[in-house]
Amino acid sequence: MNWIILIVAGICEVAFTYCLGKTKGVDGSEWWSWIGGFALFYVLSAVLLAKATQTLPIGTAYPVWTGIGAIGAVVVGIFIFKEPATFWRLFFLSTLIISIIGLKSIS
Repeated sequence: MNWIILIVAGICEVAFTYCLGKTKGVDGSEWWSWIGGFALFYVLSAVLLAKATQTLPIGTAYPVWTGIGAIGAVVVGIFIFKEPATFWRLFFLSTLIISIIGLKSIS
């Protein structure tokens, strides 16, 4: 169950990076709405991470959590924010994915 909580925490991390990305080019109440979403998902992500680490080793849970967030942020950046999908960017993203799978497999 705590692996599911950890995955949801990672998804919340992706959600707060999405909200942060949406603050570009907006102002006023729309900016505050996205910042509110950012704060909500940021806190939820941290709380869920703390819950997951009650039974999972921190040395595994934290890298997996940040990896989910990093991979998700890159994917959101490419597909939603139209950031470039260069060879090197995708290469290093794949090495990150392999590392997360490795950490999960030895835990």
